[in-house]
Amino acid sequence: MTGAATRGRGRPRRTEAADTRDHILTAAREEFSEHGYEKTSVRGIAKAAGVDSALVHHYFGTKEQVFEAAIEVAFAPALNAPEALADAPPDRVGECLTRAVVGVWENPATRTPLLAIVRSALTNDTAAAVFRRLIAAQLLRRIAGRIDLPDAELRAELAAAQLVGCAILRYVIKVEPLASADVEQIIARLAPVVQGHLAGP
Repeated sequence: MTGAATRGRGRPRRTEAADTRDHILTAAREEFSEHGYEKTSVRGIAKAAGVDSALVHHYFGTKEQVFEAAIEVAFAPALNAPEALADAPPDRVGECLTRAVVGVWENPATRTPLLAIVRSALTNDTAAAVFRRLIAAQLLRRIAGRIDLPDAELRAELAAAQLVGCAILRYVIKVEPLASADVEQIIARLAPVVQGHLAGP
């Protein structure tokens, strides 16, 4: 036996493990996007990733946990929206947050996974619970943390409701004329309302 360190049989190297995990997440996002939460299975994700389903369970656990991990990565651009408030003047926090959130939805690269997430959340209670947990923990609390007012959490939730509601009507349900309206017109209409929620009396 040589002095070189040996690995246990079948145990992947750390870099291999990271690559495998990322590959499974990519496959999971595609499966959830194409089939929705209910029609996606761990077995289907494993097949798309070219691995055994036991490996999916090893890295993530249940289908719910795979979904949460997959959407957290896909939802990352939207979760960065509160950063827009960091240096915003008090009278422009509404416009800055609105522009950041709408910008994520307007970008096709970030809109596609968001559509899959929202559609799954609208049609499945488990997916909705995961989505709600992610929104509450990583988006609303971060927005509220940048508001120096006693009812900051309620203000953040009302602002988010305004923006998410608009996103669902424009990008998911595609209600006209909202679906075809100029994006700057939408921002101009939404921003004062969001400003009122975040910083109004």
